[in-house]
Amino acid sequence: MSFLHPFSRLAFLGSLGLLPLAAAHAQVTRQADGITLRLPQANEQAPRTMCLQVVGDNIIHVQASPLDTLSTAKSLMVVPQKAPPKWQYKEKKGVGYLSTDALTAAITLATGAVSFEDAAGHPVLQERTGGGKMFTPTVADGQPFYQIKQVFQSPTDEGLYGLGQHQNGTMNYRGQQVELAQNNTDVAVPFLVSSKEYGILWDNYSITKVGDTRDYEPLSSLKLYAKTGEPGWLTATYVNKKNPSEVIAARPESVINYEYLEDQKNFPVGLKLGDVTATWEGSISSGTTGQHHFLLKNAGYAKLYIDGKEVANKWRQAWNPGTSVVTLDMEKGRKYTFKLAWDPDGSESYLGLKWLSPLVGAAQTEYGFSSEAAHDLNYYFVLGQSADEVIAGYRQLTGAAPVVPRWALGLWQSRERYKTAQEMLDVAAEFRKRQIPLDNIVLDWSYWKPAEWGSQEFDPSRFPDPDGLIKTLHEKDHLHFMISVWAKINEYTSVYNDFKAKGYLYPRNIANRTKDWIAPGYTSTFYDAFNPKARQDFWNLMNTKLFSKGVDAWWMDASEPDIYSNTNVQTRKELMAPAIGPSTLYFNAFPLQNAKGIYEGQRQTAPDQRVFLLTRSGYAGSQRYAAAIWSGDIGSRWEDFKNQIPAGLNFSLSGVPYWTTDIGGFAVERRYEHPNATDQAEWRELNTRWYQFGAFCPLFRVHGQFPYREIYNVAPAGTPAYQSMLYYDQLRYRLMPYLYSVAGQVNYQHGTMMRGLVMDFGSDAAVRNIGDEYMFGPSLLVAPVTDYQARTKAVYLPASTGWFDFYSGKHFTGGQKMTVDAPLERMPLFVREGAIVPFGPAVQYTSEKPTDPITLYVYTGQDGAFTLYEDENTNYNYEKGASATIPLRYDEKAKTLTIGERKGTFPGMQAQRTFRVVWVSAAKPTPYDLDATPAKTVAYSGASVTVKME
Repeated sequence: MSFLHPFSRLAFLGSLGLLPLAAAHAQVTRQADGITLRLPQANEQAPRTMCLQVVGDNIIHVQASPLDTLSTAKSLMVVPQKAPPKWQYKEKKGVGYLSTDALTAAITLATGAVSFEDAAGHPVLQERTGGGKMFTPTVADGQPFYQIKQVFQSPTDEGLYGLGQHQNGTMNYRGQQVELAQNNTDVAVPFLVSSKEYGILWDNYSITKVGDTRDYEPLSSLKLYAKTGEPGWLTATYVNKKNPSEVIAARPESVINYEYLEDQKNFPVGLKLGDVTATWEGSISSGTTGQHHFLLKNAGYAKLYIDGKEVANKWRQAWNPGTSVVTLDMEKGRKYTFKLAWDPDGSESYLGLKWLSPLVGAAQTEYGFSSEAAHDLNYYFVLGQSADEVIAGYRQLTGAAPVVPRWALGLWQSRERYKTAQEMLDVAAEFRKRQIPLDNIVLDWSYWKPAEWGSQEFDPSRFPDPDGLIKTLHEKDHLHFMISVWAKINEYTSVYNDFKAKGYLYPRNIANRTKDWIAPGYTSTFYDAFNPKARQDFWNLMNTKLFSKGVDAWWMDASEPDIYSNTNVQTRKELMAPAIGPSTLYFNAFPLQNAKGIYEGQRQTAPDQRVFLLTRSGYAGSQRYAAAIWSGDIGSRWEDFKNQIPAGLNFSLSGVPYWTTDIGGFAVERRYEHPNATDQAEWRELNTRWYQFGAFCPLFRVHGQFPYREIYNVAPAGTPAYQSMLYYDQLRYRLMPYLYSVAGQVNYQHGTMMRGLVMDFGSDAAVRNIGDEYMFGPSLLVAPVTDYQARTKAVYLPASTGWFDFYSGKHFTGGQKMTVDAPLERMPLFVREGAIVPFGPAVQYTSEKPTDPITLYVYTGQDGAFTLYEDENTNYNYEKGASATIPLRYDEKAKTLTIGERKGTFPGMQAQRTFRVVWVSAAKPTPYDLDATPAKTVAYSGASVTVKME
């Protein structure tokens, strides 16, 4: 469609004599799927045209523009939808009502303000009075666009979740700012879920702020005082790291902004970061009383003290800075002492500190979406009666998540990195020798020759026979093989020349002659994943060089894309040149398109083999391309570990179900590389606790830099750490019938495996901010221990149900917070009343033997149900109906378990099987022990069987 420059629309219409006359309310036109409104426009930045489209009974699409037309550009995140359900429209007293059987959108016809009500007429969500829509003209790559903003009203008791993966330790984002911008360790997914049981899918790919959408301010906008009391600045002191009494430089500084590579020039002349430490000292004062937010970005070690208290103690590897948010209540006019201490811990390092003043007035009961660039404003409102229904609406819009291959739910072993084929074979053999269950071994980057990044060619000096390596891992070790693939291509390769000739590459990084960080450094760039022909050729490269050798799965690294690390946003935009349009407009969508090409390519090449991708970044819709996300190159620190829990929970609430983290963290402090006895003990405990958590993540994956991460390299056999890691690995495999059944729910019912407590216990206000425990599937409450040397854990057991300690079977009443034992060997784990948890036999890999017998632990106290799901594990025949389910139901009043009639069939299905039934009750605590004699053993052939509790 043609798109008139936004600066000139009204002038153009005026020249034609077509400026609209003032009108009392909008002109409304009905379409097959909704209504279009032509509004009386208050000003050029207000909406002129709106469309409300009925997508489903519980989904309304809202689109708005200050122009007379709406964009018809095809969405990258939303898939084509079925014909809309029945709907009706009526008007009353200046308000239009667009209704389905489940919800009503009420539109104020004078302003276009929209509010949403459920079927009973209860208000759910309302745009700010007047509509809350703002359009500010902007230009990107010479093309006209709008910066857009939408503000919603939000009651004080509302919790806000989702929005991808972020590393600041926050569970409930109410009152916070969440920036959606792809970055290593931060993943943007523009889907918000409310505790009020609705969701907002924001259909935009540019950098977006959600919640408090104001820009963070430099420290200079606070009142600053030097260390000696002079107003106007802080005292910055840079000293010799080896001789702290030697001051290298001292100067006044009123901003701390060394956040990117481009900012390194702002340090004192001649300063070598690896040789110094620095402090910023003085006092700060604010003109507002309330909760202030400080945004700290750091690489190296950073400690922030305000009013004499340590409020932040951070470390990130020097080459990969991280951000964190510190909240602090401050009083207007009061001076607070300030000190920021920094050890760069490397020759290239980064530091920044900004702040936000408290929200005041109406802003305290609002949140917004604000995006850098758009043709128009576009969002989908999704209503549900539960968080699961809201997420189901997201998946209806953006695509279902396929059933993962069964092996992907087992243990993955990886390190940064296996340098030779023999190293991989030795590790595989050691796992089998020690009988440590394992399903997947991963080859990280640089299996190619140093200068041939992007060739997908194995270095023959280290991997002389890759076909034989993969065959051995498959046939001898019964392992799957995953390999790292980057969208990056070095300049001096035949792939580069071919892709360049076809126009498939982003040219700027080559033109800049920028060298990467490998060995002497090489010039490189990324292919354009927005170009469908480039995607096809990139898959053809992977297919010819890798997939044909027997590769089972793909690890798509640096998929933000990380073309040149640690550059600022403007530089990152300049390094992208999407065929589809300006990089400002499509900044966040690269990982979605990258996954699309691989998924579609493999499904066409090998229709009977399930695609599986692990990618460092994702976007709304990634799940439909079989993409799982991991949390990036996080640090190996207790705080980093703690932050993974709310990061993973909010990511799961974003609708993308498969998530994982580097067990033990990726980047390691130097003290762990050659540890003394004290540091060695902490390293083992950190990995043990992280491993316990990892066993209850959707994907169970070990990875990281040296020290090596195999169980036996973390701790010797027989030690508490080793035995604990082995125990949880074995427990994960015994839970495989439960896990794979939940994977079935993810596909068929749009379920979620890793569940914030707000998903299942939203009516319990106490869970709204809990981000250190969660449900794993419908039955298990997981409470990881994230503090060093902690041997107890404060756990909240949600109300509305009772709970059983997993290990002992002891019963506890819900609705209470209590401190429970947490010895190093065990993590607190509880099971809710009414749960039916199936356990399988001990195996060394998921396909070693049939899943028989199955032991059903029935946790009494409430009615309960669970459905066992089975299929052929690795192909797509389930899409054609080749699968089977067995419904399990427990009736508390009758004290009976019914193993229901099996539905469906598939080749190789076990027609006859054995169920072992174990009862757990408050009166009779029964510990977890699969070697114990069950209460009842049942032969099952597909017909319904009832078992009475005795």
